[in-house]
Amino acid sequence: MLGAEWAGERTQPEIMEEAGSPRGSRLPWECFSAWLDGVCVVTFDLEIGQAMELVYPHNIHITEKEKTSICYLSFPDSYSGCLGDTQFTFRMRRSAGHKNSLHDAEKYNREAPVNLQRDTAHYFGYVYFRQVRDSSVKRGYFQKSLVLLSSLPYTNLFHTLLQLIAPEYFNKLEPCLEAVCNQIDRWPFPEPGHLLSLPIMGLVLQVKIPSQTDVIETNVATDHPKDRLDPPCHISSIHELDLFRSLQSVLMNLQLLWELVLLGEPLVIMAPSPTISSELVLALTGCISPLKFCSDFRPYFTIHDSEFKEYTTKTQAPPSLLLGVTNPFFIKTLQHWPHILRVGEPRVSGDLPKQVKLKKITKLKTLDTKMGMYTSYKPFLHKDKTLIKQLLKGLQKKLPSSALSLMLRKHLFHLTQSFILPLERYMGSLMPHHSAITPWKNPPQVRPFQQEELMKMLEHTGPQYSSAIKGDWIGLYR
Repeated sequence: MLGAEWAGERTQPEIMEEAGSPRGSRLPWECFSAWLDGVCVVTFDLEIGQAMELVYPHNIHITEKEKTSICYLSFPDSYSGCLGDTQFTFRMRRSAGHKNSLHDAEKYNREAPVNLQRDTAHYFGYVYFRQVRDSSVKRGYFQKSLVLLSSLPYTNLFHTLLQLIAPEYFNKLEPCLEAVCNQIDRWPFPEPGHLLSLPIMGLVLQVKIPSQTDVIETNVATDHPKDRLDPPCHISSIHELDLFRSLQSVLMNLQLLWELVLLGEPLVIMAPSPTISSELVLALTGCISPLKFCSDFRPYFTIHDSEFKEYTTKTQAPPSLLLGVTNPFFIKTLQHWPHILRVGEPRVSGDLPKQVKLKKITKLKTLDTKMGMYTSYKPFLHKDKTLIKQLLKGLQKKLPSSALSLMLRKHLFHLTQSFILPLERYMGSLMPHHSAITPWKNPPQVRPFQQEELMKMLEHTGPQYSSAIKGDWIGLYR
């Protein structure tokens, strides 16, 4: 698994080998651009605050407005007090007329699952922030962020990459970054359905990009030899986070949160750090898989963001948006939002959080607001007590977090499937029979969707008969 020593310059044999292969016909930075839009370094300047120190490759085009947004989103709010190394994710709009137009984007999106398709209208920013005491700096602290920008939602892969690159970069600076970018430019293109070997800094990362035809693995095993036997360079999932760790603090409200995400309701997550905020937002967007979360989402958002006024205005209803914030100022500015979840630091005890009463939005105060879910929404479906018991049993047996995450993923997948299947059945009934399709006649018409007809069908064949989750399923469909 270990490769040769890494260096910025390519050796002559490598250049000759590339010239005689399909790789030799690629344009400079073409492969790099298939994975990343660029790498940024953001530092703290005493005169102007956060500032862009470096963008690589040097020829990438980022507008001044985008640079400003990246600078603010790459540093935790001062309230977070993040000392040491911190990793988190943000997502921001690209400037108008500055959308990603890779030649293979359409082909990739046809083959990739909906939740892994390229987002050509937004940047994902994967951040590694370091804040340590440093007496040689005027302010007394070294503060710097290394940021990977991409249109791909490969959260796990890019954060693993940052763990390798960032500590090395903070020691060796630009030459190290140049070497890493040159190595990424020699990677194969991201192709769904293929096992890829990605050499980086003397290691080879092995990743499999899922394709639309892949069967979703939801089998729960109590023993996980795979977790132990995988070499350290094998990345089991390019995008999935530790679902149990991300959702542990909100498990008692999981059913309600699943409904809010499914319905595209405006929801604010108030967290103590950008790590917790971004992981929770990303876990929630994925909880309705295999459906794609089609509303907007911001894993980490600051008061300096260009969309701040748009999201905090009280002259119109809040947008369909999942918003992750850390600044307590948002408690005041987002009081008019219908659903606000305030979470604290993760628990270290081997137990699940206790049931928290739903609180009305009117109970929201400033700064001293207690943890909990502030909403007047009443879930249509009942909580799955069996899931909670299984998770508790797993914790008592000291099962690894990956096993508990698999339980959660399986539960959410079956919940969403229970909702989708009757809809698919009804949509199928609207389609013409294949015997009506003939080259000698005009194409048959699809029958129109009629809500009441669907509701009538659901009364007899809805999920209330097949799913273990009970409650007002028809109310949820309405």
